[in-house]
Amino acid sequence: MDEHLYIIAYDISDQKRWRSIFKLLHGYGEWLQLSVFQCRLSRRRHAELIATLDEIIHHKEDHVILLDLGPADSIKPRVVSLGKDFQPAERAPVIV
Repeated sequence: MDEHLYIIAYDISDQKRWRSIFKLLHGYGEWLQLSVFQCRLSRRRHAELIATLDEIIHHKEDHVILLDLGPADSIKPRVVSLGKDFQPAERAPVIV
């Protein structure tokens, strides 16, 4: 599968919208820190996520960034992590 590894960080001014985005991103990836997720996304899932985020955020008040680290299966992120180790998201089965 052609997936890329993304680090997604967000700064949302409203607590209700923040919770909505947190719940949304939990469906797409792994929570790293308060407002930071890592996600393995195909082009389709990336487009779906962008469209949904675009509907939720207030463009004049909120900020979301998606950092594309490259192909998920071959990328070896160079990360300095203090405290708990950083582990890149692995491909895993999804139970529905």
